[in-house]
Amino acid sequence: MSSYYPRTKDLTRTRKSVTDSPPSSPSYTDKNYRHERLSRYDSTGESATDKPMGRTSSYTRRETRLAALSKQEQDSTAKDYKKMYTEALQENERLKSRLQDSKQELVKIRSQLEKVAQRQDRMSERSTVLETEKREKQALDKRVTDMEEEIKVLTELKSDNQRLKDENGALIRVISKLSK
Repeated sequence: MSSYYPRTKDLTRTRKSVTDSPPSSPSYTDKNYRHERLSRYDSTGESATDKPMGRTSSYTRRETRLAALSKQEQDSTAKDYKKMYTEALQENERLKSRLQDSKQELVKIRSQLEKVAQRQDRMSERSTVLETEKREKQALDKRVTDMEEEIKVLTELKSDNQRLKDENGALIRVISKLSK
């Protein structure tokens, strides 16, 4: 008799918990109720509540199954996170290497651009120097032609001066002959 009372208390507790708890969805409650009903009977048709340890072992089995399922979910979730983390790390490393390559390429391009700018500066300096030299050459050519013209004028003036001296000398002789 003493073993009868505890089983009855467990059974009434189970019935109360099934009927008193508000169902979150009708299918879930039906499944729970059907599962509890099936778990009370073993293959021989005897009630699990008639056996002292039957009900406890079904709960233990159920809890073990639920724990295993939740652990599998956690493992798969953890594996997914690990996989996602490793993929993210790989992607990050790949992007870092691309960034480094891009930085190196940028440095190369900048150095090439600077070289081109220096060449252009040299070319512009050369062209400026060439233009200056051309101007100077033109100025010198002009001075040379001017000096040559001046030399021609001077030689003409000298020859004119010599002619005038000669004429002056002739006039002086004529005047001196006339005055005698």
